[in-house]
Amino acid sequence: MSDPTPTTPAIDGAALLEDVEAFHRRFNIFPTEHAYTAVTLWDAHAHLIEALDGTARIAFLSPEPGSGKSRALEIIETLTPRAATTVNASANALFRLVAADAGTPTLLFDEIDTVFGPKAGGNEEVRGFLNSGYRRGAKSLRCVGEGSDQKAGWFDSFCAVAMAGLGSLPDTILTRSVIIRMRKKAPNEKCEPYRRRIHEKQGHILRDRLAEWTATIHDQIAEAWPEMPEGVSDRPADVWEPLLAVADAAGGHWPERARAACLELVNAAREGDDSSLGIRLLTDLRDKVFCGADRMPTAVILECLLAMDDSPWADLDDKPITPRTLARMLGDYVTPANKPIKPRTFRTASGTPKGYHAEDLADAWMRYCPPPPEKSATSATSATSQVSSGESVADSPHGIRNTTDETATLPLPIAG
Repeated sequence: MSDPTPTTPAIDGAALLEDVEAFHRRFNIFPTEHAYTAVTLWDAHAHLIEALDGTARIAFLSPEPGSGKSRALEIIETLTPRAATTVNASANALFRLVAADAGTPTLLFDEIDTVFGPKAGGNEEVRGFLNSGYRRGAKSLRCVGEGSDQKAGWFDSFCAVAMAGLGSLPDTILTRSVIIRMRKKAPNEKCEPYRRRIHEKQGHILRDRLAEWTATIHDQIAEAWPEMPEGVSDRPADVWEPLLAVADAAGGHWPERARAACLELVNAAREGDDSSLGIRLLTDLRDKVFCGADRMPTAVILECLLAMDDSPWADLDDKPITPRTLARMLGDYVTPANKPIKPRTFRTASGTPKGYHAEDLADAWMRYCPPPPEKSATSATSATSQVSSGESVADSPHGIRNTTDETATLPLPIAG
């Protein structure tokens, strides 16, 4: 009886991802442990692009040069399939790169601030490429031909993209990206100098191992519907779905690490995103101004907003926020009755000020704001509930009674 044909031992995906992470740690100083998790999973997901319906962009951003952004792309270049690094490319060149017979590239876009920075112009075509290409099937219509013999042709833009640059990116690209906010190394942070002629080969060995492992999980990834952490939905869920699918396939501690990184980086992006002042305004009104009160005069709202440390309200286009600006910003959102949010006049013992009602803001708070922070027993909400139980109005936040009584006392001075 002949010996059975020996089988190739299964590849330990969790151990392989740990090796990839260790390779990054040799040369990259990332700002958090969660960043190492995200970047490692991103490297692996680039090998699975043909199995995925969507891809996560990853963006290494910093306020100053010398923060390790380009080095991060260099290491990714050694670990991902068909890596193509560019500093400045036209949209037409990018479309043709993706359509080339060599296979779907992993596009590494360095110095992306030269494309989207304040002095770079709109670059709408490149922005369109990056916006559309995170979903399979995304195509753009371009002219193809010689001279006057031009014909319309469809071009794919679906591919994995990593970016590095100073400052920020257009909102539409940020929301499609895992954002790693890089910073200069501290004196006590050390990493190994990267030498391409030596270390590139080591990275390629890991790249080939990733290719071998991801080939074995291709079908699993194609059918995967990873469970999202609570509170992650819509666009952030689209971004993180392929990374969580890779983590689940690897097993070990990676599913847990991936979801922790997802929550941390999604929340950090929300907190650090100044792109939507409207959402910032709504959130500040809910958590720091109304604090459970049912209505608030415009003058009190402005006083609270302007008193907040580390907020933009004292310097909007070099001017503090005004009643007109507040009304304009809130007017972009609607009440539960689907009407624009507007100030209303209500009676108080001190007069008839204009202000806003919590019931008008409730729908916008629910739809646009992140989950409210957990409140302690001594929070403003607790104080407000005590007011409705019979304590003095002065005990409530900002002196506003939590009641629907139109004659509620407002001891603070009121302006229109």
